[in-house]
Amino acid sequence: MQHYSDYLDEVLISSETLQARIAELGAEISRDYAGKQLLMICILRGGVMFLTDLIRQVNVPVAIEFMAVASYGSGARKSSGEVRITLDLNTSITGRDVIIVEDIIDSGRTLSSVIELLSTRNPASLTVCTLLDKYSRREVPVPIRYCGFKIEDKFVFGYGLDMDEYYRNLPFIGTVDLNRYDSQL
Repeated sequence: MQHYSDYLDEVLISSETLQARIAELGAEISRDYAGKQLLMICILRGGVMFLTDLIRQVNVPVAIEFMAVASYGSGARKSSGEVRITLDLNTSITGRDVIIVEDIIDSGRTLSSVIELLSTRNPASLTVCTLLDKYSRREVPVPIRYCGFKIEDKFVFGYGLDMDEYYRNLPFIGTVDLNRYDSQL
């Protein structure tokens, strides 16, 4: 794999802009859940960086859990349409206030399946917090309560989002120059 700059078209969302918006989301969640205990479920792997920064901005008691859900193949830019839970929760969510923390919502199929599954486990409340909403690609409606940024239909990477499993560690979100990326395949 080459240096990320070989594929970068533009920095879509800078590190400073990300952190400022995450602080706003944390304040909003803190207001909405004042006096409550919250369980945040991070959808792995892309949501990890967002979750860790977000929970530092929330000032109500927060527990965390993780789920891994697969709907993309290796190197795929589109969902396969098949959603598989590859890591389920270790904690009961019955009677708990739950926020699903996601890196990006595209078609909505994956998150819709997760919401459907978790709803059967009787949480007191179940909402969604996504860093990115690629709204123009939505195929299935998803109730998003907290949204960091609405973005156009671009292939993005960085800040938890991968390009062939690499570059999740970048502090910003960039768009991929598809001509350069496709020529390397």
